[in-house]
Amino acid sequence: MNNISFQLNDEVIMKKKHACQTNLWIITRNGADIKIKCKNCGREIMMDRLEFMKKVKKVITNEKTAN
Repeated sequence: MNNISFQLNDEVIMKKKHACQTNLWIITRNGADIKIKCKNCGREIMMDRLEFMKKVKKVITNEKTAN
């Protein structure tokens, strides 16, 4: 299983593109379920952690949380 660490407000790149043709999202809720918001159109979706781990490609750590 992927050992990806992520925090609230981190940007993530998903494997598949959204209907608005971007795959860049922001994590807005972190817990048993993960809520992500599209950077392009603002659509929010919620999925369980296991599904999120399968669909995420890369985590871009937010500069505010890195410092």
